[in-house]
Amino acid sequence: MKKAYLLPLEIFGIILALIWLSPFYLMLVNSFKTKKEIFSDTLKPPADFTWANYVQAFKELDFAQTFFNSLIITVGSVVVIIIFSALAAYALSRVKSKVSTVIFFLFVAAMLIPFQSVMIPLVTIFGQLEMLNRGGLIFMYLGFGASLSIFLYHGALTSIPKSLDEAATIDGANRWQVFWHVIFPMLKPITVTVAILNTIWIWNDYLLPSLVINADGMQTIPLKMFFFFGEYTKQWHLALAGLTIAIVPVIIAYFFAQKQIIKGVSDGAVK
Repeated sequence: MKKAYLLPLEIFGIILALIWLSPFYLMLVNSFKTKKEIFSDTLKPPADFTWANYVQAFKELDFAQTFFNSLIITVGSVVVIIIFSALAAYALSRVKSKVSTVIFFLFVAAMLIPFQSVMIPLVTIFGQLEMLNRGGLIFMYLGFGASLSIFLYHGALTSIPKSLDEAATIDGANRWQVFWHVIFPMLKPITVTVAILNTIWIWNDYLLPSLVINADGMQTIPLKMFFFFGEYTKQWHLALAGLTIAIVPVIIAYFFAQKQIIKGVSDGAVK
């Protein structure tokens, strides 16, 4: 009786999985086709697998340099967001006053501000300060990513009793040591959650880097991928091969860190 009840759910789950995987199937299958073959039949497997698309896409993307740019920007931004957000949330959660409450709600309200409403003045100001580079981009990601991160950290810190801070202080630790050696290790589940959310967003972001990065050799993978789509022609065979190459490092990273990611997300949900 139990199996009969679960069968429709299993079938529904399989159908959802197939729908979710269908874009990946189309990307992978068509990356081995010629441009003519893609337009003749998109769903059909390639008649003759060709690796030429991957070789050309790798060269056109300047993949080693482009991947390095994306990696530096993503890792640098995520590390900066984690450090400053955790410190800010700790200060706001431990200092109980009207000012700290107002500041916290300002951070929460900032999550409602659409990026499109501030992108022109933001880029104008940073252009005047000559900060339209990787460093300026990381600083912008801190501004846009801090609100949600502080909100998540603040929620986790409310469940950590202040008596732990007091006990560590009695043992001779200063406020900085209390945070890094006592409190921050207890925030590991939320830190993993914050890292995942911001990594996915920053790694795949196109709009902000397109406004900030304008020097040759500094483009990220999403920016470089745009060069396959010209005004009069679209090189889908190269674009799909490039997309496949671009997601391989992400899949490898997830494969090695899947236990920590799953544990962090599940523990963060419980928190």
